[in-house]
Order: sequence, then structure tokens, then C-alpha cells
Amino acid sequence: MKRILICILPAILAYSVHPALGQSYPSRAIRLIVPFAPGGGSDLIARIAAQKLTEAMGQQVIVDNRPGAGGTVGVELGVKAPADGYTLTLIAPSYTVGPSIYKLTFDAANDITAIIQLTRGAFLLAVHPSLPVKNVKELIALAKARPGEMSYASGGAGSGIHLAMELFLDMAGIRVLHVPYKGTGPALNDTIAGHVQMLWGTTPSTLPQVKSGRLRGVAVSTPKRIPAAPDIPTVTESGLKGYEVVLWHGLIGPKGLPAPVLGRINGELNKALKAKEMEERLAASGVAPAGGTSEQFMAEIRKGIEVWGRVVKKIGVKAD
Repeated sequence: MKRILICILPAILAYSVHPALGQSYPSRAIRLIVPFAPGGGSDLIARIAAQKLTEAMGQQVIVDNRPGAGGTVGVELGVKAPADGYTLTLIAPSYTVGPSIYKLTFDAANDITAIIQLTRGAFLLAVHPSLPVKNVKELIALAKARPGEMSYASGGAGSGIHLAMELFLDMAGIRVLHVPYKGTGPALNDTIAGHVQMLWGTTPSTLPQVKSGRLRGVAVSTPKRIPAAPDIPTVTESGLKGYEVVLWHGLIGPKGLPAPVLGRINGELNKALKAKEMEERLAASGVAPAGGTSEQFMAEIRKGIEVWGRVVKKIGVKAD
């Protein structure tokens, strides 16, 4: 009898403590790590999520930008933090690329707690206005006429915009020099300045630059055009059939995040994502609210790791 009590005691204690944890959480500020530089699309989405969580939970959610190595520097910091709900990490498709390019010190599928997918949307292929192209066909023709002479910016080796471009170049059969930066923000700035000719940018950060005329929108990466920019065609309808890359953002925590904490964060953000104001705010940036359960987001992460693993192997992408 004594042995049975010893075995079940931890479960009884966990059951009694976790509800209390859920009721008292959060009792202090929460850190939201963004593994990209300020000014990019991921940074924008993170700050929107941080604002909504701050309003809903009564404690400040502080955005902490930690760029580097395609997002793996900040992610590693986040997943190795205590599993108490006070360190969250925003991730994007680059997270699912990392295992195929970098030697990670954690298991991208098993050392995390998936919390919620925040958004889904498109990447936007944009060029400097001085480049004499207005569509995908003209861009491919120019690149073939000037092999290796043009360059493109990315948020770093293994970033979502890096893989979006490498897949595009492979399918188009063209060569363009890769210039990596520590995040989409710096990559976008140098493209606007004309130091590089093009990039696949995230819609939240790139679309405003296209609408202002500082960049020219050429195509979107999704199968359908996006409502925020209905005049910009898809890559497929521009002649490169089969090309598709979906942009998303979501939150993760360290492995073992207590269920009441997970439920509180997921619940508050699902509620915020369903609000009309949030839908309109995200739509203006070219993305849509996602939401859903932790399990659904984990399935998306596992799918991405598998799919991008095959793409990286086929194309031969390596860390710069």
C-alpha cells in the first residue's frame, strides 16, 4: 500500500498544483523572444500578439529580439528556458528549416510545447524599382541573360525568405547571388536602398513598401492572390506552375509547459484572433488569423520539418 501511495503521490500533487498555477499565472512580466531583427514581418506579428496578451492577462509581455543563424539563436534561448510560461518564442517557417541546415542542440519536434498558430499568409517577391522587370517571366528572362550578376537579400541562411527564393531559383533554372542578413528588416532596408535587387519578403513588412512605391511587387507565393494586394499575381499563374510556399507565425514554449498555462495563453490568443479588429489589422498586412489548438500547430510544425527537409536535400541549401 505504501508503495502505491508513493507512486501516485506525484500525480496527485501535480493535479492539485496545476490549477492553482493556472489561476495565479501570470504574476510577473513575460518575455516573448523573436529570433529575428526588429522591423520584419515576424517582429510585427510578435508585437501584435504581445499587445493582446498584455491586455488580456494584466502583465506586460516584453518583446526580446534575438536574431542570428536563420532564427536558431533566439529559438535555442527560448526552448532552453524554464517551462513556467514566462518565456515564449515566436517562430515562422524558418523554424522547420533549421533542423536540415544547422546542428541544433535541441530536438525541433520534441523539445518544445506548441502553443498556437497565429497567422497564415503569403511571401511577396519584390524587386527594386530600378530593375527592368514587372513580372516573373521578365525576371527569369533577365536572370538568364545576366547569370550570377544579380543578387537577392534574405533574413539569413535557413530563413523562410531564403528557402522561398532558393526554391524559386531552382524551379526557374536561374542563378542569383545570395546576400544573407540578420533578419528580414535589414534585408528589406538594403533592397529598398538598391544594394541588392530583390527578395522574397514577408507580406506584413514588404507590402507597405510595395504600396509606397519603394519596391515593386512581382508575385505572391500562395496558390491564390491575397485580398490585400489583388493586383499582384501568384507565381503559378505567372508561368512557374507548382510553386507554393505558405508563410505562418506561431508561439512555442519549452517542453513541459504546464497545461493550465498553455490553456490560458492559447485561449486568450484564440479569443483575440477571432475579433473583427484583429482580422482587419492582419488583413491590411496581407495575412489572416489562424488560431486553433496546440495539437494542430504541432502537426503543422512536424509537417514543415518533413517537407523542408526534402527541399533542402534536393536543392543542397547550406548555412552560409
